[in-house]
Amino acid sequence: KDRMKGFFDYVPGSSYLHRLNPLTKLLLALMICIAAFISANHLFLVMLIVLNLGIGAQAGIFTRSVMLLKGLLKLCIIIFLLQVLFIRDGNVLVKLPLNIFITDGGISSAFMVVFRLVTATMPLALMLSITQINDLSNVLVTKLRIPYPYAFALTTAIRFIPVFANEMTGIIEAQTSRGVQLDTGNIFKKIKLVLPLCVPLLITSVRKIEGSAISAELRGFHLRTKNSCYKKYAVNINDICVIMISVVIVGSAILVNNIF
Repeated sequence: KDRMKGFFDYVPGSSYLHRLNPLTKLLLALMICIAAFISANHLFLVMLIVLNLGIGAQAGIFTRSVMLLKGLLKLCIIIFLLQVLFIRDGNVLVKLPLNIFITDGGISSAFMVVFRLVTATMPLALMLSITQINDLSNVLVTKLRIPYPYAFALTTAIRFIPVFANEMTGIIEAQTSRGVQLDTGNIFKKIKLVLPLCVPLLITSVRKIEGSAISAELRGFHLRTKNSCYKKYAVNINDICVIMISVVIVGSAILVNNIF
């Protein structure tokens, strides 16, 4: 059942992470991202990836975290190859035609980029999976004093990602049922077939956005302020512990860089 849900869909639960303040969850995700970009140690970045998987397991979304990791690795393969083929720093390991060299520096840099991409992407997706969008919007307005229109725009964009993905899946299935061979192995042919499908997706998206805008206006969108939120988001001992762990993660990244 979990595989059918989008990566950004909220997964109900009562785990330790589910009960945290939404702002604490966001801070934890951001600190892991910061640590990923601070660290220049491959082993430390691998440990952060394992930490992300551990977060998913504790929140009861381990299967989703593994699926997310697999999806990112598909993109990382392309990035890895580009880094290996075009970065020539270091000692030459393999010489290919067309004056292309594979160096140890290129391989090291490729792994670094891949590890950072995975480490920085996973925590934000996982935190969105255990945080309701309304709670995230409310805490941005009440705690961070972000104007409601900006918080609404951010959370609405996140909410529409799985909607647009489902719409695109439906369009592709409709075209496949009409005999369009979108499962071709030729990447250039596939791009040529997929690009025209963006037009119906764009039309559908505009209709949904227009409908959402009308609904928001009818519900008094322009009258909403930070005082309109009735739900309180307190910070308890669990939040303090997670904040301290977040600081330790960033501190560890700095310490590892200085040692190694």
